[in-house]
Amino acid sequence: MFVKICGLTTPEGVAAALEAGADAVGFVFAPSVRRVTPAAAASLAAPVRGRALCIAVTLHPTNAEVEEILDVFAPDLLQTDLADAAALSPRARARWLSVLRENAPLPDELPPRLLYEGAVSGAGRTADWSRAEKVARRTELLLAGGLDADNVAAAIRAVRPFGVDVSSGVESSPGVKCPTKIARFVAAARAAAQS
Repeated sequence: MFVKICGLTTPEGVAAALEAGADAVGFVFAPSVRRVTPAAAASLAAPVRGRALCIAVTLHPTNAEVEEILDVFAPDLLQTDLADAAALSPRARARWLSVLRENAPLPDELPPRLLYEGAVSGAGRTADWSRAEKVARRTELLLAGGLDADNVAAAIRAVRPFGVDVSSGVESSPGVKCPTKIARFVAAARAAAQS
C-alpha cells in the first residue's frame, strides 16, 4: 500500500512522515493554509530525497509557476488536475501525476496512475468511494479526500486502491501535522492492505 502524506509545512512534519514509513510527501503550491514556496519546499524536502518521493501539489498552475517549481524544488512528480494537462510543458508532463476529482467527467482513456480526490482538496471531506472503486478497476488509483486513521481501512476495503493520500486527517490544527496521527494513519493503511 503506497502512502502519501500531503501538505507538509515543517521539518517536524517531514520527519514524522519519514519515521512512519511514508512512500511520498506532498508540498502544496496552490492557495491553502498549507501553501509553501518552491524554496521552502526544497529545504523541507532535503532529508526526503532518496527515501521517499517528493510531490509538488498544484491546482491550475501557470507555466511560469510550474517552471519555478521544477527549477527550484525539483519534484519527483508534479500533481495537478486532468484539466490542466493541455497547458503543461513536455518537461512538466514527464513528471505529471494527474488528479481526477469526483465531480469531474470520467475520460475514456485514463493515465496509468492517478489521484482520485474530492471536489475540494484539503477540505477533510470524504470522496465518493463508490465511483473511486470503479476508476480503481481501470488504473492505479491513489485515494484522497477525508481520510484518517479511523476510516482508511474501510476506504481500502471499499475502493481497493493502489495507495492512499492524507492531509487534514493527520493534523492537530489546519496546516499543522501531528506525528502521532501520521504514525497511526500509516500503520492503519498498511494493516488494512495486508488483511
